[in-house]
Amino acid sequence: MKQEWNVYNPGTFYDELVAAQHQPRKASYKLVDFLRNLTRNRFSQCVRESEAVIREMGITFTVYSDAGNIDRAWPFDIIPRVIPGTEWDRTETGLKQRIRALNMFIQDVYNGGQAIKDGVIPEDVVMQSKGYREACVGITPPHGVWANICGSDLVRHSDGVMYVLEDNLRVPSGVAYMLENRNITKRVIPEIFNLLPVRVVRDYPSHLYEMLASLRPELEQPTIALLTPGIYNSAYFEHAFLAQQAGLVLLEGADLVVGKDDYVYMKTINGLERVDVIYRRIDDEFIDPEVFREDSILGIPGIMRAWKKGKVAIANAPGCGVADDKVIYAYVPDMIRYYLGEEPSLPNVPTWVCRRPEDREYVLDHLPELVVKPANESGGYGMLVGPHSTAEKVEEFRKLIQENPNNYIAQPTLSLSVTPTVTDKGIAPRHLDLRPFILSGKDIYVTPGGLTRVALVEGSLVVNSSQGGGSKDTWIVDEYGTEEYEEGEDE
Repeated sequence: MKQEWNVYNPGTFYDELVAAQHQPRKASYKLVDFLRNLTRNRFSQCVRESEAVIREMGITFTVYSDAGNIDRAWPFDIIPRVIPGTEWDRTETGLKQRIRALNMFIQDVYNGGQAIKDGVIPEDVVMQSKGYREACVGITPPHGVWANICGSDLVRHSDGVMYVLEDNLRVPSGVAYMLENRNITKRVIPEIFNLLPVRVVRDYPSHLYEMLASLRPELEQPTIALLTPGIYNSAYFEHAFLAQQAGLVLLEGADLVVGKDDYVYMKTINGLERVDVIYRRIDDEFIDPEVFREDSILGIPGIMRAWKKGKVAIANAPGCGVADDKVIYAYVPDMIRYYLGEEPSLPNVPTWVCRRPEDREYVLDHLPELVVKPANESGGYGMLVGPHSTAEKVEEFRKLIQENPNNYIAQPTLSLSVTPTVTDKGIAPRHLDLRPFILSGKDIYVTPGGLTRVALVEGSLVVNSSQGGGSKDTWIVDEYGTEEYEEGEDE
């Protein structure tokens, strides 16, 4: 493998493992040295074993297509991504600051709207958000926290700075794959963890349980359920995994009923048993056919009534998606200043808001250079990546922006960082992002690292697994400290 590493060249991009050709970064030097000294046969064996482990463990995701729903093995790359612990500590502080401000904003939106009155954010931006729910006005959930589980997407630019690309507050997914990425690495190359002090991620399920239990502090042992749309949902593997790992009851809407006393009950062979906390993995509009979509068969009639009366806690709270909006994203730095009186620790990607005439003029003049995103799409859909698009597509988006400027933002095309990745042509640089997960209840917990997603196609910036992306284990590496670290073992 020495030859492959000797010729590896990240080019002009910031590389997460190597500073320049032949120069591993300080935090990843021992890892790169270990990989360099593996024989080609041993490395190929590790790759094959990782693929076999994924099949054996049934780690899958679902791709929706015109041909039907296809279950695919999780695309995993065996070379870990490394982030120094000192940098991560600063990032974690910024993520905690951000989620505090976002939760204060959501609480404000549904309880008086003082920030709107003070001109921090325009009223029409909030009211036109697809995630705004009139039914949530006047509600204060436990601890004043609406977004109990958040997955914020981070990207590193060529300047080496980590930027927040977006906040996923509704039903963020991917944490099971973060945990399984670590399990796969430990199964295939256990001795690699002898090299460096790598912070553990395995305690996420216990933190998840503790956060959910904190939503009903008056109960010593609340019954906690994970509400799934069912086996045909693309994230069902994760739903089942988290329920098993965290000790939650995995249920579908048809398994639950709201009683005359407005408590929520699950149907069991022994009769009805009360459920105190629901970690829901279905969207607002399907959660209660009495309040939202009448045709929904995924939710529970009356559950909004039970939630409003405090008879059941729901995470994430209905209505939290008002802050999961790409236009509102542009105002998060102002929220931090307004609610916390602090400067943002983590920067937003520079953003032009097309509802502002001067921003819109700039965007329309520079469309071929920019990334344009609609307010409420996710997963990389419905967007324009100017430099990688056609003239026809650019003109299509020009019309869309002119017809509905309030629905669009634009950002510069970032030079996303890269990292060594296994390809058919050997080890080559591929672009990547990072989704850490933040739990907010009585306290705030941030995963050490998160889900690193990598664009497996050369030159691509799209990291979503549904569009050909893969994933890596993410190592937060310390030089010293009192953290709990992964334990290695001999080969």
